[in-house]
Amino acid sequence: MRAFIYTALPVRVIFGRGTISRVADEVRRLGLNRALVLSTPPQADQAGKLSTELAQLSAGVFTHAAMHTPIEITEQALQVAQRSNVDCLIAVGGGSTTGLSKAFALRTDLPQIVVPTTYAGSEATPILGQLEQGQKTTLRDLKVLPEVIIYDIELTLTLPAALSVTSGINAMAHAAEALYSSGANPVTTQLALNGLAALAGALPKIICDPTDGEARSDALYGAWACGTCLGSVGMALHHKLCHVVAGSFDLPHSETHTVILPHALAYNEPAAKEALRPLATMLGAPTAAQGLFDLARKLNAPRSLKELGMTHEALDLATDLAVSNSYPNPRPLDRASIRALLEEALEGRPPGPQAKAAQDQGQESVHA
Repeated sequence: MRAFIYTALPVRVIFGRGTISRVADEVRRLGLNRALVLSTPPQADQAGKLSTELAQLSAGVFTHAAMHTPIEITEQALQVAQRSNVDCLIAVGGGSTTGLSKAFALRTDLPQIVVPTTYAGSEATPILGQLEQGQKTTLRDLKVLPEVIIYDIELTLTLPAALSVTSGINAMAHAAEALYSSGANPVTTQLALNGLAALAGALPKIICDPTDGEARSDALYGAWACGTCLGSVGMALHHKLCHVVAGSFDLPHSETHTVILPHALAYNEPAAKEALRPLATMLGAPTAAQGLFDLARKLNAPRSLKELGMTHEALDLATDLAVSNSYPNPRPLDRASIRALLEEALEGRPPGPQAKAAQDQGQESVHA
């Protein structure tokens, strides 16, 4: 066994059916009594219902969480909290609501209880992405890690099949990058493979029957496992590209992850063959990149950035943003290869080697 470092994250996880009924108990366990319930506009009814059930423990609701966590929305929520003497946050929803809760906690250090209704997995990480002046940036800080995550399988039974697929592949991206992360270790590697297997097995079943409780349970567990891996190690090329593309060009979050993942893995696979080999084997494909592209096709998920609204004219700016800062990645980055990767993702072509053109032209590498 090689030497390694593993840091466990301090978060309490409650997993099961009907577990949303335990939210009030968790507020009391934390010694708190003025919770602000957060959600997006489409989940306002769910947030309102939970607020009513919390009775005197609720300080009200804020239902304007938005994709990519815009700074101005966080500032609006802070104003509501200040007027209501809030002492904790309860986020009910997907990555957008969790992002708002994290941004709020970063500024106030208020305790968070997160109740996920999708497979985002971001609730299990100390990572926050925020949108300010058209650019999305990310940071890592334990202040944004929720104190409690309550996974209720029943809340995912009505998640539309198409969103279940893209949300699930987004979660798989967390674990796929954990396999070759500079902080990879035996603990996160095993958890990553476990989470990937759970989602790869569950998503086809959910497409066939969205009410399949066992498949929903496996997918929700997989989302937690994959998110925990990302929270314990670090992000690389895939997440950098997704934050740049989705945040800067206002593309949907999980769909962007779904499209880019096979192409990012194809870029890194030559430098991370051994790390990604178990994923390729699991998916029954010659490479992990091809396996994930085929899985997305089988599940009828989006496979091109063009169908999400990105244009060819945006490629140069997206490329410049992607290589503007160095970050750990198994393979050095160069502009021509990253642009080729993004063009393949834009057109929805099968993933393949991205570096040959740049190597032929003697492009200067941007090292991590």
